[in-house]
Amino acid sequence: MAMLTVPHMAFAFGILGNIVSFLVYLAPLPTFYRIYKRKSTEGFQSIPYSVALFSAMLLLYYAFLKTDNQIMLITINSVGTCIEATYLLVYMIYAPRPAKIYTAKLLLLFNTGVYGAIVLSTFFLSKGHRRAKIVGWVCAACSLCVFAAPLSIMRLVIRTKSVEYMPFPLSFFLTICAVMWFFYGLLIRDFYIAFPNILGFSFGIAQMILYTIYKNAKKGVLAEFKLQELPNDLVFPTLEKAENTDTNPNDQPEDTAMTEGGARDKAVEPSGELKV
Repeated sequence: MAMLTVPHMAFAFGILGNIVSFLVYLAPLPTFYRIYKRKSTEGFQSIPYSVALFSAMLLLYYAFLKTDNQIMLITINSVGTCIEATYLLVYMIYAPRPAKIYTAKLLLLFNTGVYGAIVLSTFFLSKGHRRAKIVGWVCAACSLCVFAAPLSIMRLVIRTKSVEYMPFPLSFFLTICAVMWFFYGLLIRDFYIAFPNILGFSFGIAQMILYTIYKNAKKGVLAEFKLQELPNDLVFPTLEKAENTDTNPNDQPEDTAMTEGGARDKAVEPSGELKV
C-alpha cells in the first residue's frame, strides 16, 4: 500500500475543509427561509453576512495571487461569495427601509470601498510574491478579527449562564473547520492560512467547554437582561424589549375599558391577542 505523502494529506485536508466550510455557509439557511416566509427580517442584522462576504472576497483575491496550491481556496471562497451575496440580496428585499439604507451604506463603504482600496493599492504598489505576501497578511488579520467575534457571545453565555444563543453544532463545526484549514495551511506551508486558525480552534474549544458547563442551566434567564445588552448580531425577534411606561390613572387609553369593579382591562382582539 502506497504511503501518504504531504501533497496527498494536504489535498485531503483541503477537501474536508471545503466540505465543512460549505456546511457552515449553509447554517443561516433556516433564518433566511424564515425571512422569506414571513416577508420580514424581524430584527436580524446584516453585519455578520457583510463581514463573511468581505472575508470570502479577500481570500478569493489572495488565492488568485498565489502561484500554487490555490484551487482549494478558490473553490470554497467562490461558493462562499455567492452564498453570502444571496443572503444579503434576500435581506435587502425584505428589510425595512432604515435597515436597507444601513446595509447599503455598509456594503458601499466596507465591501466596495475598503475591498477596492486593498485590491487597487496592492495591484499598483506591489508586484508578484510581495503582493501575495501583503494580501496574505491582510487576510490573516481579517481572519483573526472574525475568529475573535465569538468573544461577545462567550461573554453573554457567562453573564446569563445560558447557551441559548450559542448552539453546540455550530461551535463544533467551526472548530472542525479551523482544524482542517490549519493542517491544510501547515502542510502547504501557507502560514497566512494556518496561524489564524489556531485562534479559531482555541475559541471553538472554549465555546464547547462553556456549552458543557451551562447546557443544563434554566431557560428564560435572558429575560432578566435588557435587549441592548446583547451583541449586535444576537438581536433576535424572540426577545421582546420590556417597556416601562408611567400611566396616569386619570388617563384612559382608547384600547382599554373600565370594568364594573373599576379595573382597567386591555381590549382583546378577536384572535385572542392583546391589542397593544
